[in-house]
Amino acid sequence: MGSLFRSEEMTLCQLFLQSEAAYACVSELGELGLVQFRDLNPDVNAFQRKFVNEVRRCDEMERKLRYLEKEIKKDGIPMLDTGESPEAPQPREMIDLEATFEKLENELREVNQNAEALKRNFLELTELKHILRKTQVFFDEQEGGLNTTTESMTRALITDEVRTGHSMGPVQLGFMEKSNEREEYYPCFVAGVISREKLPAFERMLWRACRGNVFLRQAMIETPLEDPSNGDQVYKSVFIIFFQGDQLKTRVKKICEGFRATLYPCPEAPADRREMAMGVMTRIEDLNTVLGQTQDHRHRVLVAAAKNLKNWFVKVRKIKAIYHTLNLFNLDVTQKCLIAECWVPVLDIETIQLALRRGTERSGSSVPPILNRMQTFENPPTYNRTNKFTKAFQALIDAYGVATYREMNPAPYTIITFPFLFAVMFGDLGHGAIMALFGLWMIRKEKGLAAQKTDNEIWNIFFGGRYIIFLMGVFSMYTGLIYNDIFSKSLNIFGSHWEVHYNKSTVLENKYLQLNPETSDYSGTPYPFGMDPIWQVAGANKIIFQNAYKMKISIIFGVIHMIFGVTMSYHNHTYFKNRLSLIFEFIPQLIFLLFLFFYMVLLMFIKWNRYAATNSPPYSASCAPSILITFIDMVLFNTPKPPPTGCEVYMFGGQHFFQVVFVLIALACIPVMLLGKPLQIMKQRKNPNEEVQPITGSDAEVGMSNGQPAGQGGAAHHEEEEMSEIFIHQGIHTIEYVLGSVSHTASYLRLWALSLAHAQLAEVLWNMVLSIGLKQQGWFGGVMLTIVFAFWAILTVGILVLMEGLSAFLHTLRLHWVEFQSKFYQGQGYAFQPFSFDAIIENGGASGSTENE
Repeated sequence: MGSLFRSEEMTLCQLFLQSEAAYACVSELGELGLVQFRDLNPDVNAFQRKFVNEVRRCDEMERKLRYLEKEIKKDGIPMLDTGESPEAPQPREMIDLEATFEKLENELREVNQNAEALKRNFLELTELKHILRKTQVFFDEQEGGLNTTTESMTRALITDEVRTGHSMGPVQLGFMEKSNEREEYYPCFVAGVISREKLPAFERMLWRACRGNVFLRQAMIETPLEDPSNGDQVYKSVFIIFFQGDQLKTRVKKICEGFRATLYPCPEAPADRREMAMGVMTRIEDLNTVLGQTQDHRHRVLVAAAKNLKNWFVKVRKIKAIYHTLNLFNLDVTQKCLIAECWVPVLDIETIQLALRRGTERSGSSVPPILNRMQTFENPPTYNRTNKFTKAFQALIDAYGVATYREMNPAPYTIITFPFLFAVMFGDLGHGAIMALFGLWMIRKEKGLAAQKTDNEIWNIFFGGRYIIFLMGVFSMYTGLIYNDIFSKSLNIFGSHWEVHYNKSTVLENKYLQLNPETSDYSGTPYPFGMDPIWQVAGANKIIFQNAYKMKISIIFGVIHMIFGVTMSYHNHTYFKNRLSLIFEFIPQLIFLLFLFFYMVLLMFIKWNRYAATNSPPYSASCAPSILITFIDMVLFNTPKPPPTGCEVYMFGGQHFFQVVFVLIALACIPVMLLGKPLQIMKQRKNPNEEVQPITGSDAEVGMSNGQPAGQGGAAHHEEEEMSEIFIHQGIHTIEYVLGSVSHTASYLRLWALSLAHAQLAEVLWNMVLSIGLKQQGWFGGVMLTIVFAFWAILTVGILVLMEGLSAFLHTLRLHWVEFQSKFYQGQGYAFQPFSFDAIIENGGASGSTENE
């Protein structure tokens, strides 16, 4: 089979590169993305490898670019992204890039430091301006203002004394000078600015530390001030403190320093304050001019850097990835040749050799690289080629476990079975249309949406699975037509094949109305496509009819799905030449499944075909036996209960004989699965020279690649295991399959259960929400319908499409992982992680992937 149904054939190669051509050759391989290098120096510390200095230089360049990116995003400058990926620069270009980044970083840091210093100076002048304005009300310019201020302070302190109950003694604020035998007191004060949130604690501390011998006045600054260190907006207040003596002055200044309050000089004379305010305003205007010029210069530097930042990031990450990969290589004795080992797809060896040739020509080396295939017993990595359509389905399979090398890949079949089983549970034409349109919109806009890279994980999941969502919606529309269900209502496309002889009010209001096909109401011919819309009015037996129908198709789809999974194991056994597993596992497993559960499916079709309400006994509807009871009696060898008068016990002649034979053969398969393979392995180990007939067939002729045992009829697959372990393993496998066949068949009933729940929930939303607006009349009914419809639409999308869709998706995923893949899929491999520039850039610059990282 092709690589679509099985992983690519891989081979281990040894690569010899000249030192001067190694960089260019690895660069070409990174652009190609088809080579996974192995680490040939696993015991060497990362800091002791040959190209560690180059990697450090790349780390330093990345740090500078991240700094530029942070500054560009801070200013909201858009970064130019052409979507093109520049080639990895030559090693000599690293010096030019380093010089460019160093110059930009130094220039930007210098501009930022100057701007911060100017902003800090501007903040100080702005605070001083507010101090000069706010403290104007604290001073009286008229004659005698000093006495008034002192008297007011005295009154305030007396009030505090009465409030606290403590005597402060005679109050004298200010410093004292003697002049002409007369004592005069002049107030001593400090003024400053403090954060508004610290002001209450600041007042309390002043009161307690100074024992009430200070007078504090404060006024809020209405506009917030910008903190130059981080750009935050801070609300502050102006304060002025009057006190007495040098001791209090020292104490007040220490408290201000502790609360990070900023003190400013404030003249006592009004003329001095006016002169200082004018000077401050002039300096503020000059600072605004200089700040504007500084910001313009900074903006020009960042705009110029933003045009090339994306390309710079790509170049630096490519250089770093190349040197990181070169660190995985070995040096020969002469130190002139690099030796590497790598996994490559066999089909791409010529493409890889052409890339190596291009790299050699770019470097100007005269010695061509050498790529040799090696023989190894190691298991190669698993590589499944994908495109944008199959990538999401392959991701679902790999989430369970990466396929073992060259085993059958379930992803191609999952493209059809996954959306179909989802649609069986989610079948609704309206809900499926919403999902399909959302998926189609993402597909049509995928280029633009992919360019808008985002860290929103939920959106990335939706966008990555856009083709799955689209197919699930389309399949749900199909099953919705089969169920004839659109938002819990039906479409009468072909006209009902029933004739209801009741008046309109009875049909619409009677909840106990039943449809009876025995009467003349039924025309005798089925509805051309899907369910007849008349079942919407059958309130009494609608659920019974739909339950019987959906329950049976769930079992039918489940058994067919499991049989298909077992048949997939045939291709694995033949490809790996595992004759023992083919004879003692595949054949009895298939017989066990066919003779029990596929026979039950056949009974369903026989019952549908033979029994009808219009038939006369023994094939009337009342004579139809229960499939479940028949299957239980068959397995337990029970004698069926006598049927009603005129009916027959069995559906067809010889049914009892066939059932006994089928059960006996199925039971006989169990010891074959349990003991057949271990006994044959034991026999082959005792007679190692005994020839075993090889498997023939198209898959067996393919041949084995690296790491896969062949021959010996499958005994080589267990050559390192002890016989006791083989018996235990086979016993567990047999018990799991036998019991799992029953539980897995029952597990497919979730298709019926979720389909029924989805339909009932949609009907509840229609009857309990939307019908309220539809029943209203007049202009009020129009307004009411608009409001109710919006509410119904929100609930429909939020609950029925999103939540029910997620539930059905998870159940479908479980059916594929457990019920289907467990029949043939081991999932014990490891993924092929090639050295690819595209993957490195998409993952944000992580170094090239290797198997030992």
